[in-house]
Amino acid sequence: MQLLKKRILQDGKCYEGGILKVDSFINHQMDPVLMKSIGVEFVRRFAATNVNKIMTIEASGIAPAIMTGYLMDLPVVFAKKKSPKTIQNALSTTVHSFTKDRDYEVVISSDFLTPNDNILFVDDFLAYGNAALGVLDLIKQSGANLVGMGFIIEKAFQNGRKVLEEQGVRVESLAIIEDLSHCCIKIKDQ
Repeated sequence: MQLLKKRILQDGKCYEGGILKVDSFINHQMDPVLMKSIGVEFVRRFAATNVNKIMTIEASGIAPAIMTGYLMDLPVVFAKKKSPKTIQNALSTTVHSFTKDRDYEVVISSDFLTPNDNILFVDDFLAYGNAALGVLDLIKQSGANLVGMGFIIEKAFQNGRKVLEEQGVRVESLAIIEDLSHCCIKIKDQ
């Protein structure tokens, strides 16, 4: 994923507290060519699994999840951060947002997350693993099977991978940020 690493170094912005802003090409304004490349790489990494559904959390994970689902010809479902009045058979959990520094309830209908599903979770960032743990809880509640989690960017210094791997989760990250100290972006060679 040299294209992704190049864009992070070229257009990413670093802020105090370990925040990496990539809103000009991933999670506010999106680069569709980059999103396609990201989808292709997730397909390559998870093609040998028995995945039959892609899952994400709104909002920034939707674009890479849809691209991955499109390329794998699989449905995509996303957990919502607000429970609509129309949702039925809701499963819910609480997730802490690192960037927004608040807790929020995440919901998904068990009609779309079933014991027959082999889930690939796709998201934009892996930091402390809070969102991923919330999704893992939803998957367990539904009886579905998780085949793995794919992240566009992992902030290795925040230990989310360790938390997930201790739960037996396969983690694949396309770009791993080793350090953001002094607002200097250091990407791990993979």
